[in-house]
Amino acid sequence: MPWSMKDYPQSLKNLEEPVKKKAIEIANAMIDEGYEEGRAIPIATSQAKEWKKNASKEEIDQLMKHDDETKRGN
Repeated sequence: MPWSMKDYPQSLKNLEEPVKKKAIEIANAMIDEGYEEGRAIPIATSQAKEWKKNASKEEIDQLMKHDDETKRGN
């Protein structure tokens, strides 16, 4: 089952919203590629944290905007 911002692994609970969103996106893609959940979650978390360090404000805003549009059903 794909994770979302409403249903995600407990280990992502305390992450900043953009990092959590990106980690969920990465983990879902990894699961689709055949990774086990136990491996996908820590890898995705690490990659999302690294992404946030290097992301521009525009990239972060775009990621979060996409999430807002999804919530509204657009």
